[in-house]
Amino acid sequence: MSTTSLASLGAGFSNEAFGSQAVFRAVLQALSHPGRTVAVEHDAQTPATGHAASAAVLLALLDSDCALWLSPRLAASDAGAWLRFHTGCTLVADTALARFVWVAQGDALPALHSLAQGSDTYPDQSATCVVDVSGTTATTVDAPGAWQLRGPGIQDVAALQVDGLPDDFETQWAANHAVFPCGVDVLLGTAGHVVGLPRTTRATRGAAALQEV
Repeated sequence: MSTTSLASLGAGFSNEAFGSQAVFRAVLQALSHPGRTVAVEHDAQTPATGHAASAAVLLALLDSDCALWLSPRLAASDAGAWLRFHTGCTLVADTALARFVWVAQGDALPALHSLAQGSDTYPDQSATCVVDVSGTTATTVDAPGAWQLRGPGIQDVAALQVDGLPDDFETQWAANHAVFPCGVDVLLGTAGHVVGLPRTTRATRGAAALQEV
């Protein structure tokens, strides 16, 4: 990385400790209450490519012991350089080696089963996948195309509209949920918010989901 490229990178949190703690609390809230849209407030100068909330989340979570995989649009941008400079993380080309995965809106989501799954002994060694989507909105359970979420942290059922997930996500997520305590956790990122989908959450939609309500 050249001196010129370093000089062109945006700043991280103005106060690293307070900024990281605030974003980390937002992530914990999102994962503790799956389906809830949580604001990610920060003052970092995030890269132009990738959603700002997603970038801030990774800025708070990554450190020098973390391996990060970026989807093609992000890998071709300065997002990787920005995160490496501010966190010391390592960029990897193999999704199976990554503890964190960041997928830009419009890029293909790697198969969830191809990511680090952890083990029964060390489930915490699985990957966290941050996926940029165009929008998330809380809705009613009978809304067309709504996801119905059930599991720990949810009273009865939570309903969520998500724009930007692949067509086969329901099938992939069912398989991911089935291997608990292994499996990956997903964070859906927008420009200013994040939604948590921990592996403990069951996510369905369509007629089958409505039959369970």
